[in-house]
Amino acid sequence: MKKLLLLTAATGLALSAQTLETLPAPLTGVSEAFRTYAEHWGRIIPACGGNLVGYFLPHEGTNDVAWGLVSLDSLAAYEAYRARLKADPAARENFAFAREKKFILREERNFVEGVAGTLAVPAQAA
Repeated sequence: MKKLLLLTAATGLALSAQTLETLPAPLTGVSEAFRTYAEHWGRIIPACGGNLVGYFLPHEGTNDVAWGLVSLDSLAAYEAYRARLKADPAARENFAFAREKKFILREERNFVEGVAGTLAVPAQAA
């Protein structure tokens, strides 16, 4: 089973897994900056060897946390992927965009493994 990198972020919103903590969207308009940042990764991550599951903006509830999910086969595959990101001009430009706009306050990276039989299970008619 593939491993998932969960990216979460605090953005003033949050980023890893990727969890991102960001700035509160209603106060700063950071959602649009983060959306642009995430859209760029939609092209960059696959080109650098990551299987992008998706990026997710806050909708209801906490308004300062966003997530990015990337699927990779192993920690070794992740390390090779990260090296390609660091060397990729578009990736470097996107990292610089985030630093310049300062919409990511904190980033966490977590490695998780999906549980067989629970991923992408479609809804059943009632």
